[in-house]
Amino acid sequence: MPPTHEVINQAPDLVGHDVAADPPLLEALEREGAGWARDDLHAVGRLAGSARAREWADAAHRNEPRLRTHDRVGHRVDEVDHDPGYHALLTEAVGHGFAGAPWADDRPGAHVARAAGFLTWSQLEAGHGCPVSMTYAVLPALRAAPELLATYGPGLTSREYDPGLRVPSTKRGLLAGMGMTEKQGGSDVRANTTVARPDGDVYRLTGHKWFTSAPMCDLFLVLAQVPGTRSGAGPDRRGGGLTCFLVPRVLPDGTRNTFRIQRLKDKLGNRSNASSEPEFDDTVAWRVGDEGRGVRTIIEMVACTRLDTALGSASGMRAAVARAAHHTRYRHAFGRALRDQPLMREVLADLACESEGAITLAMRLAGAQDRAARDEHEAAFRRIGVTLGKYWICKRQTAVVGEALECLGGNGYVEESGMPRLFRESPLNSIWEGSGNVNALDLLRLLAREPATLEAYRAEVLGVDDRVDAAFKDVETELAAPEERVARRLTERMAVLLTGALLARHAPAPVADAYLDSRVAGDHGHAFGTLPRGADVDALLDRLPDTDPVVA
Repeated sequence: MPPTHEVINQAPDLVGHDVAADPPLLEALEREGAGWARDDLHAVGRLAGSARAREWADAAHRNEPRLRTHDRVGHRVDEVDHDPGYHALLTEAVGHGFAGAPWADDRPGAHVARAAGFLTWSQLEAGHGCPVSMTYAVLPALRAAPELLATYGPGLTSREYDPGLRVPSTKRGLLAGMGMTEKQGGSDVRANTTVARPDGDVYRLTGHKWFTSAPMCDLFLVLAQVPGTRSGAGPDRRGGGLTCFLVPRVLPDGTRNTFRIQRLKDKLGNRSNASSEPEFDDTVAWRVGDEGRGVRTIIEMVACTRLDTALGSASGMRAAVARAAHHTRYRHAFGRALRDQPLMREVLADLACESEGAITLAMRLAGAQDRAARDEHEAAFRRIGVTLGKYWICKRQTAVVGEALECLGGNGYVEESGMPRLFRESPLNSIWEGSGNVNALDLLRLLAREPATLEAYRAEVLGVDDRVDAAFKDVETELAAPEERVARRLTERMAVLLTGALLARHAPAPVADAYLDSRVAGDHGHAFGTLPRGADVDALLDRLPDTDPVVA
């Protein structure tokens, strides 16, 4: 080999490791009540770190989804073809219970176990997680339609991934999607113009949705306007208004429902996941919940998808930080490993601190999800905590991934490193299921309408650490008369204080002190690598994921 071809001073591939070998995640799993799932989580982590699974993920992105509107003789088929790697990823995700399975699992901690697995598995590839999350989220909404829940619930809670277009009752497993937004409305779903007209026991939908992901799902929950009948009284009088509906792609008699996919979106990231614009034209649908109560019907669904955006962003952060830690361990400059250079140590420690805070908050929210049905405090805390966590964790993902990418230098800017895909993915969760402004406004509405949520927040935050208590005094001033123009600042501050309080309760003292002294007490710069002078960098670095190959 010519000497110019010799490869030296490059990090080995990050492969063959256990993604779940992560101290903050394993501690949260135990703390939030799902220690029984530890062995299963490690099995997921080893698969997520394997060369085989990484090839599935890479192939799903290399060979992007392709829309086929018609067959060769002109019949409308509206099919999206995916690479086999995409189906392999979904097979594992559904099989490990990350879709609807927790709703059929009565073990305490079932939702926590699912959250930890979802956070671990999503570090491999995020796009296929979209139908997984939506399937998880639609089940609470279907409680408003017991007959539909009885029909579709068993398939939605199944651990079998069953692709293909067939009558749902004949399938071993089902996936669900959502069709909420329209071109003229976006987050303002009350501006939707899709119309649903009653026709006996069903409704007929006409309209065009703007951003419906995973169009190969078996069924969709959509919002549509029901025309009202305001004259007269008695059973023939209808209130109408925005209403939630279930739209299956195949009807019970085996015929295809009208679900015309007009095009696929050409997106920044998340490219393994098809996002489409479906058109409804006399499309058969069943009502979920009362007419005019569509937003209220989907509230529980939104809470679940927002939880998953927080988990997904915490996952994306941790994946990026793990790659940065791995690279800097092996790459040398100026006579020593990058990870031993004082400035790089500061950057890695700061990234470790931020990503541990995200994991701790996201898993606390998963614990609240698990306990909300039987604990009023947990139910109230979940409502406010998910709003705060969705806003802040998702906001931090892009900053963390960008800094972690820089740790790899030019190597991080090429596709083979995996960092560009993580970076393209990083803005998504902050947009999906309500952008930052929407979440900040939701916080104001919660504070005004549900004072119990603020009391639950106070119980989580106060009395844990003097730095949090002192900082909360300024928040109390804002809470006395919250204004819309400062809603983002209030949301951010409440999220940071909540994260700091959770770390003070549960994390090792060096981690909690680093976070509180920098993010809460304010001794922090505007970029990573600016922790207070007294931060215990060694202790923070010890909390990074273990990227050593697993020895069989």
